[in-house]
Amino acid sequence: MRNEIGGEGNMPISFKLLAIGITGGLTLLSIGILCRVLFGIIRSRFQEDRLLDAAARREKHAPKVTEIPTHLTSAGSKIQQSEDIQSKVPEESNQPLEPEESTEQPIFESSSRQVDELSNEEREEYDVRDQARDENILSLRLLVEDLFEDDDNPVDEVVSDEAQIQSSIELRNTWIEQFETPLNEHATFIEQEEVGSGIMVMNPTDLENDDFDERLLREGGKTGTVQISLAWDDFNDLDLHMFCPSGERIYFNNKKSACGGELDVDMNVRPTSNNAVENIVWTQNAPLGTYKVGVHFYKHHPEINTTTTCKFRARVTIYGEVRDYSGSITHGQAMQMVTSFTLSQKNEDSD
Repeated sequence: MRNEIGGEGNMPISFKLLAIGITGGLTLLSIGILCRVLFGIIRSRFQEDRLLDAAARREKHAPKVTEIPTHLTSAGSKIQQSEDIQSKVPEESNQPLEPEESTEQPIFESSSRQVDELSNEEREEYDVRDQARDENILSLRLLVEDLFEDDDNPVDEVVSDEAQIQSSIELRNTWIEQFETPLNEHATFIEQEEVGSGIMVMNPTDLENDDFDERLLREGGKTGTVQISLAWDDFNDLDLHMFCPSGERIYFNNKKSACGGELDVDMNVRPTSNNAVENIVWTQNAPLGTYKVGVHFYKHHPEINTTTTCKFRARVTIYGEVRDYSGSITHGQAMQMVTSFTLSQKNEDSD
């Protein structure tokens, strides 16, 4: 009788101990799962950063593929070179024909006006044109989708640096094939603008901590008689566009022009740097005429915690004379005309 009573009395205690054991086990299991998830996230982020850094280094130091450049006008049509000009190019050289040397240095005429220099009436007219440009880029459907949304790999899957770089190149080439014509159409529309949207940096204190030179040195950027550089401080992909006096446009798909200009630094096709720089340069003998500098917000990289509005700085260096500009551009906004300037031949009246 006592054992039966005792057995019956112990049943609730056993159930309680069992319940406590199960609860404790589930708690420990939950903590273990949570720790594993957190560890996976941290490891994945670390691996992603490592791959991006490695890709940036490999892309920076990779040997440049030598190709015969296709010279394009700002509207995207090919520039036809005469047989006489082509015959002057050495057979073993794929470099564009450099302009003939001039005995006198051209003179730098004044740059275009900026929006903050306009009268109220002129500003209203500019705003109407600016809205038309924004509507133009939307109508042409030039907003770039997330090119790298399929790049998320399992934690244990390692993708080679070569594959990352090749994937970036292929994705951008695919976009170019599909959208090059509307992008050229948009650029031709932008080229009509005569007023710059950048604000010239006049206060010397704003340039005390400027690191343009350090960035260009890091990326192997060249210097020359005419040099235009663009810098920004996040992982977005901005693109520098130069409208040349020859009618050509230098940009990521036309890096070398027949008139001697070259885009020698092009960054953040993949989000590899948050202190990026791009550079277009004429190492010598820049042609006479009017140059226009444009900036396009090509790609927003949201996975790197960047915003859709990007501040930038542009530097124009012409025969040693430097002019700095600052501005901002929003993803989906039209290409911005930062400034324009003219090189003309020195004459007796200009002394």
